[in-house]
Amino acid sequence: MCSLRRAGAVLVAVLLGCAHCPAASAASAPQLLLGQDFPDPDVVKTGSGYLAFSTTAGAGKIPVASAPAPEGPWRIVGDALGSVPKWAKPDGGFWAPDVSEAADGTFVLYFAASRLPNGPMCVGTATSAQPAGPYQPDRGEPLVCVPADGGDIDPQTFLDSDGSRHLLYKANGAASGPPAAIWSQKLSPDGRTLSGSRTELLRADLSSEKNVVEAPAMVKTSSRYLLFYSADTFQSSGYHTGYATAPTLAGPFVKADAPFLSTERLGGAVDGPGGADVVDGNIYFHGWLNGGRQARGLYRLPIRFPGDIPQLG
Repeated sequence: MCSLRRAGAVLVAVLLGCAHCPAASAASAPQLLLGQDFPDPDVVKTGSGYLAFSTTAGAGKIPVASAPAPEGPWRIVGDALGSVPKWAKPDGGFWAPDVSEAADGTFVLYFAASRLPNGPMCVGTATSAQPAGPYQPDRGEPLVCVPADGGDIDPQTFLDSDGSRHLLYKANGAASGPPAAIWSQKLSPDGRTLSGSRTELLRADLSSEKNVVEAPAMVKTSSRYLLFYSADTFQSSGYHTGYATAPTLAGPFVKADAPFLSTERLGGAVDGPGGADVVDGNIYFHGWLNGGRQARGLYRLPIRFPGDIPQLG
């Protein structure tokens, strides 16, 4: 059975002793891995290479790509979602997938979709015996669908060093109510049932975030938890990736003073870098292609941690 290494894996280096340290500039240009629409990438390492999953695009409901190494070559190999859940709109799109291996060796696909008939976005699950799929929905109802949230999207799983499993996701918020927030809730060992109450990790409380925080990706070091997240509106060149740190998974998370990835910090090489995932010494993210707003390609940069500060390149 393939062994997946996710953003929740414990890194050898001690990361981010200073939560307010500014992100370092990239030492090399971002590598474009897929020059076609592949938004909100989730990357996993398997025993035979790498897989990446994306939000609905021309290649399928949840396109899946493969590569023998982080730098590629990457190619689309199919559609990971074998069928549409009974609760979801078939033409509403399937957003921001996440794949992880459960304790029983099966693979669980998390995704967001619009609930029938005219409901909000909710988080659902599907399972497969193989990491690339096809995944089949395993419940008649969503896993997460909190009415007060105004929609729940962007699921991402995190396996803590004590073996506990957690689901991170975004609550959309509302224009007339609380802004968007990122939550965490414990999962059962099989990854398909929520346990206990949820915990708010951070909220869109900076003017630069434009009431948006989303696309969580958690990393744990020997002493701290690091939460990458995207902010601002995704159509904008101001869309960026920030990070926050905390001594425990429950927080409190303290945001860094500057974005880690942004159009400006990458010298314009990527337009609106977001949807980041940190896997095996690399940070993967999407950005708008060809100066337009029709497709977001998949990019990669190595990430390292000299002096306990994340640096690119």
